[in-house]
Amino acid sequence: MTNNFLTTIKSLKLIEGCKAAQLYALSSVGASTSGSSGDAAGASTSRPQPPPPPKTISMRSGSLYYPHAAPSTSGGFAPEPHLPCGLPVADALEPSLDACLRPVDHVGALAASYRRVSAAMEGGGDDLCDAYLEQHALFQSMGDARLLRRALRAARVHADDPHRRVVLSAWLRYERREDELDPPPPPLAPCTATTPLLECPRAAVFASVSSGVDPVCPCRRPPPPPSTPPPHRDTSEMDDDDEEEPENNDLWFIIGEEEVACERSCIAALSKPLNTLLYGGFAEAHRDRIDFSRDGITARGMRAVAAYSRHGLVDVDDFPPDIISQLLAFANKFCCEGLKSDCDAKLAAMVRGVDDAHSLIDIGLEEASHLLVAACLQAFLRELPKSLTNPDIARLLCSPEGRECLDVAGNASFALYYFLSHVAMEQDMRSNTTVMLLERLNECAELPWQKQLALHQLGCVMLARGEFEDAQEWFEAAVAEGHVYSLAGEARAKYKRGHKYAAYKLMNSVVAEYDEPAGWMYQERSLYCVGKEKLADLQSATELDPTMTYPYKYRACALLEEDNAESAIAEVSKVIGFKMATDCLELRAWFYLALEEYELAVQDVRAILTLDPTYMMFHGRMHGEQLIELLRGQVQQWDMADCWMQLYDRWSAVDDIGSLAVVQQMLAREPGNSSLRFRQSLLLLRLNCQKAAMRSLRYARNSSLHEQDRLVYEGWILYDSGHRDEALAKAEQSIRLQRSFEAFFLKAYALGDSSLDTESSLSVVQLLEHANSCASDNLRKGQAYNNMGSLYVDCDMLDEAAECYGIALNIKHTRAHQGLARVHYLKNRKQAAFDEMTKLVKIATNSASAYEKRSEYGERDIAKSDLNTATLLDPTRTYPYRYRAAARNVTFPFCFPTVLMDENKEEEAIAELSGAIAFKPDLQLLHLRAAFFDSMGDRASTLRDCEAALCLDPTHGDTLELYSKSSSRPEPES
Repeated sequence: MTNNFLTTIKSLKLIEGCKAAQLYALSSVGASTSGSSGDAAGASTSRPQPPPPPKTISMRSGSLYYPHAAPSTSGGFAPEPHLPCGLPVADALEPSLDACLRPVDHVGALAASYRRVSAAMEGGGDDLCDAYLEQHALFQSMGDARLLRRALRAARVHADDPHRRVVLSAWLRYERREDELDPPPPPLAPCTATTPLLECPRAAVFASVSSGVDPVCPCRRPPPPPSTPPPHRDTSEMDDDDEEEPENNDLWFIIGEEEVACERSCIAALSKPLNTLLYGGFAEAHRDRIDFSRDGITARGMRAVAAYSRHGLVDVDDFPPDIISQLLAFANKFCCEGLKSDCDAKLAAMVRGVDDAHSLIDIGLEEASHLLVAACLQAFLRELPKSLTNPDIARLLCSPEGRECLDVAGNASFALYYFLSHVAMEQDMRSNTTVMLLERLNECAELPWQKQLALHQLGCVMLARGEFEDAQEWFEAAVAEGHVYSLAGEARAKYKRGHKYAAYKLMNSVVAEYDEPAGWMYQERSLYCVGKEKLADLQSATELDPTMTYPYKYRACALLEEDNAESAIAEVSKVIGFKMATDCLELRAWFYLALEEYELAVQDVRAILTLDPTYMMFHGRMHGEQLIELLRGQVQQWDMADCWMQLYDRWSAVDDIGSLAVVQQMLAREPGNSSLRFRQSLLLLRLNCQKAAMRSLRYARNSSLHEQDRLVYEGWILYDSGHRDEALAKAEQSIRLQRSFEAFFLKAYALGDSSLDTESSLSVVQLLEHANSCASDNLRKGQAYNNMGSLYVDCDMLDEAAECYGIALNIKHTRAHQGLARVHYLKNRKQAAFDEMTKLVKIATNSASAYEKRSEYGERDIAKSDLNTATLLDPTRTYPYRYRAAARNVTFPFCFPTVLMDENKEEEAIAELSGAIAFKPDLQLLHLRAAFFDSMGDRASTLRDCEAALCLDPTHGDTLELYSKSSSRPEPES
């Protein structure tokens, strides 16, 4: 078609539209990059010269950073002229360096972590809280949000002091910030019935037990029974002529011109120093009037001391904050531990927000009040990342002097700076705040893993800031502490400083040192190679760890440069098929633009915006919405009716990315449509994008106009947060207001999320029938019929199940083929089941799940072929590896009873599992490999794999049984 893209870009003035640095177009097609001097001169006078290529990946936007480059004129691919930012260049790509712990032997590290936790639980002396924080650090490189949250929760449960409880409860809340409804509650608001107890701000500061979790949150405890207090008068109004219990006053403190009456024995009982002063060998022991004018306390404050000495209470109603502060200073000066503890608690209870924390933090630091400083710190942490923009708070949290003050008050720890630096790096990797917090983290690090983490992260930040000499020093320090992965950072820093051969030698030595090198080692070495050697290293990296995206992106860009755009798209599509990475989607959209496939380019851009609405494309200079607007004239425009038809077609074709793009387009027209936001969240969950899904679900709730709909969306948020009963209650509330499909569906889903007997399953079916009797579209009704079929299968009502699946298929719910295949198989019609799954495979051509499921119904060779295809499409799925390993060993027919086993080939089976475990330490894979080792009599390897598996799930029954059996077996004699 005639391309008006050039005219569009010129007319819209991209320079002004992007509000960023100049965007430069490519040379015209056919023009030589080193063309005539006249052409060059003309170009230089018509526009400024492009800037030099950026040195690093954009850390803030996460988008690809490629230099502007004209196409090769040696027969290579000549793109359409004037693409917004030229074409991506393979040699300008650079993989991100993980700013986390990355052990070479991940399984060994997990096993060692499990042993440390077990030893700490048995009283071995290690701190359980620190042991679980180490697990959190190890889980970071695995990227499993569920494991990360579990480790944080365990660390919070075993935090034995208010400071770490405050830090970890704030961290848990920070990680769950996407769940917030609108308007969000105040940071220190009392918890509600659905607030996780571990996140309660009062429980963090005022927990009544030293370890574990108080079973009753302070916010939910019943008020104490009313008691009749002893007669007590306001000490602020007492004077010499109006004293309480004058017959007992035998001591007067002179403060200025006032005298404060006290009882000597009561004052002496406050502390040993006061007892010595009043009853020891000092002159004051023989006086009934003692001058306290120079002891920093007012007469009113001393009356409060006298009142406390008699009654043992610090009453907030009688003593305002300034008087309690004086009591605190007095308690510190004379070592009155009971008085200090009570004042500390009273002042801490007064911290109800950031303003209170601002006014009280100096008092807490000056008097080293542990609880008060913890309460103030909690207020600041609950406002992150906003708190770090406040100069006073930032000075306290980031500076060496601030850390020393916090340390004196017992509120500086590795856990605190681990959390703060995590937040700072999320916000801006290059900021001075991030550097200072990591320096404090390093100062607090004591254990080897803590040193490794702090030093490695400092290296990563300095590398991102372009301070390569400092980065190299930090990486070298991390390597000296035992973190091998920091060698990759050291090599990067050397390369940036111009020492390419030194970088190559370093990574080459790493690859040569290990008998089983990791995929990242080959990837890192490839950065310093060229030509076939580079491609060979990238291929090795992909074979060892197919989840790394850089090799796919490099090969795709190299194919584009070789005038093979279709192959380039196919290459980058491999990784998009199992990993929804925004940078890979951006790269594919870029390729589509070069091929003038504007519809497909816009589809990928819309998918990017769904995953990250703030994402900046093309060197971080253009927002996706701007690109969509530029391409408006090149793509077909749909009204809402067209969009619904497109969504229906893509849903039926099992095209989740296409469905996501259509929903995003519909939301661009109707941003307040809560039902579309809800549907978007369902699609994101299907694509395993949990965080983005929760964001969409929250938007659905906040933009809903009707109470019954808000209740449903709140119910789903509660359900996804683990509050099943509360979700069920929300569904029932919604149904009472108005019967609706989504309310019945939520209720059925919540009730069905457990092992049900036949009667309960049929009651859930009835709820789904009620749902389908309400108004809805066929997309949701098809899902309901599909779920009904699954419930009927569980009840062994196969004919009813087949009928439900048939109805779902009639309204194009394509995934019902899988359920119907299951029915055929249970009716002993294996070929019919295979044929049914073949229909799904033909529709969902790139679905690893469909191939994996079809393998259950095919003959052995076909099953192996299907599972190999599933692995190619999605190497992260573990079932194919387990099947292939079990198929090699006759010892394990219980694993896959339908498999015809080969003769014993334990080593081949272990190699199959080890290949997957190397890049995906999975519970089932580890358990199965441990079972193989156990059958071979390799006790050490069995215990190691069991320990690693139990680190991932300490409650896994089969692994616990195998671990116990292997542990009790005597070691073989050497």
